[in-house]
Amino acid sequence: MSEPALLSPSREQLVHTLYEAAELEHNLMCTYLYAAFSLKDGEAEGLSSVEAEAVARWRREILDVAIEEMGHLTAVWNITAALGGAPHFGRDNFPLSPGRLPASVVVKLAPFNEAVLQHFVFLERPHKSTEPDGEGFAPELEFRRGVAGKRLTPMPLDYETVGDFYAALSDGLRSLVETIGEKSAFCGDPGLQLSPAEIDLNGAKTVICAKTALAAFDAIVRQGEGAPADSTDSHFQKFIAVREEYRALKARNPDFAPAFPAAHNPVLRRPPDPHGRVWLEDGEAIATVDLANAAYGLMLRLLAYAYAISGPSREKALAVDLGVELMRAVYVLGERAARLPAGPSNPDCNAGVSFVALRDAAALPPGESTRRFFVERLGQLAEAAEALAASGEDRAVKAARVMASIRERAVRGFSAAATEAPAPAVQPAAAPAPATHTLINTIENGVEIVQGEKLAIHYRGKRCIHTRWCVTGAPKVFLANVEGPWIHPDEMDVEELAGIARDCPSGAVQYVRNDGMPEEAAPPVNLVRVYEGGPYAVRADIRLNGEAIGYRATLCRCGQSKNKPFCDGSHHDAHFDATGEPPTGDKTAMLPVRDGQLEINPQIDGPLMVRGNFEIMSGTGRMIARVTACRLCRCGHSNTKPFCDGTHAKIGFKSE
Repeated sequence: MSEPALLSPSREQLVHTLYEAAELEHNLMCTYLYAAFSLKDGEAEGLSSVEAEAVARWRREILDVAIEEMGHLTAVWNITAALGGAPHFGRDNFPLSPGRLPASVVVKLAPFNEAVLQHFVFLERPHKSTEPDGEGFAPELEFRRGVAGKRLTPMPLDYETVGDFYAALSDGLRSLVETIGEKSAFCGDPGLQLSPAEIDLNGAKTVICAKTALAAFDAIVRQGEGAPADSTDSHFQKFIAVREEYRALKARNPDFAPAFPAAHNPVLRRPPDPHGRVWLEDGEAIATVDLANAAYGLMLRLLAYAYAISGPSREKALAVDLGVELMRAVYVLGERAARLPAGPSNPDCNAGVSFVALRDAAALPPGESTRRFFVERLGQLAEAAEALAASGEDRAVKAARVMASIRERAVRGFSAAATEAPAPAVQPAAAPAPATHTLINTIENGVEIVQGEKLAIHYRGKRCIHTRWCVTGAPKVFLANVEGPWIHPDEMDVEELAGIARDCPSGAVQYVRNDGMPEEAAPPVNLVRVYEGGPYAVRADIRLNGEAIGYRATLCRCGQSKNKPFCDGSHHDAHFDATGEPPTGDKTAMLPVRDGQLEINPQIDGPLMVRGNFEIMSGTGRMIARVTACRLCRCGHSNTKPFCDGTHAKIGFKSE
């Protein structure tokens, strides 16, 4: 096949080709996920200990590639928005019809095996590579899509490799800029893109000019094809490494079968053309795949909605978070589907998620009607997941928990986003000041409240991690190891006592002034401190699952607390070994705003999703990163602490 032709220097042609780029990245992501779903999990599913370790590593590699494809897709969406276009979320159902992509680019859903792995190598191959396609992936038809000469009507390109395709896109972009000028070309609202304020993906970088757009194209190619001579991190090289290890294990054990026989291109209804498709008939498989497809479709709607809202904003971030969480549910359901029978017509074949595409996944109009749409739809998905969970099967139960959590957050989040007004600063309810110095001790909702003359102490015992700032800094106020009343607010100068309370890192000790003086204020800089072998100490105007909890909290990062997400000191008994001095990352640029609300949403069986303006510090006060959104590990096993790397899924971390 010849080199791809230059694109016509028009915005229409460029947006048209970006739509194909979005479909290409989207399709690749789905095929990689499908293969990962089919992989077996541990010795309980028939693998030896050595094989189980290798397969777990392959799953992680494939998922990492799929996540990077999501980053590529986000970059393509951002470039589209930068050019004034609406990002494209649609795609054809699997397997793709001839002509949708070049004849040599075959895309279909298939379980992990050597042929599929070779197909992945072929798809990610560099220019002039001699790697063949996998067996069974020959194109049904040989055809050409390109036309000689330029047209006003947007036309498709022919290309041999993904790198060739992006080279043509880069040339087309340069041509457009040369024709109409850079300012005219990049006329889109930057706020309508996804940025690090909404999602932690390499591709989520704001595109404002030709330089940033071309850099995004270049990053996509380098991360996919890489440099065969010296790159070990490209998709191409990662798949080659998996292939070599697979062949070695197969040589040692000819019966080695790392994956379940999931269907090739499963469908939920009898197809007009049954060739190359598997019609699912088993009732449990149908219910599982139906729910996974519905969650996947709603995920696309949420991401499209995020691109319709100019950010950063609460609602934009919420839509992204809900979409990401839905993909977690899809993953669990995808694994379950690959382990269920397809039905009597295909007795030697299991089911699989079909990733059915919505007829139109374009953004719904911003506003109350769409918020209602999302809440209603999530309610339907949660009910369906709860029905699946009645079987008691582990993955069905987990999917139900995730869906219920997503629905609850959507109800809470969209209600708050409707006004987009900052939540009021936390002010614990104060009882009327006593007329005398007699202490009044009450307990309300588990909070011990001791009223002094000028100040009331509020003690939340379940949040205490016994750092002893109170009993050592104010030993006459906080009496250690005594029976009966142990808090005496009037035994110390009120300003000094307020300062001691503010030193409590867990927020177990808080106070309310009775003398009309200012209450505790939010810190001027939001901080997350990483304690050596211990928790995260957070200082900010904290919103935990949407609820104001004060300005101080210590959150578990060892995974062992019985009071998650708060630390309860279990890291000590568990001998949690994690440095409080992680390396300084690349996100060190000063934030334009350093305070404000910090939203923390613990994900079901996953990390802490943190949004807001904040700095992450080592235990000694060294700055590690300045970010506006990230996922912090709380299973205790991430290899990139304090950040999540997905290990929670591998080890079966449970948040409740």
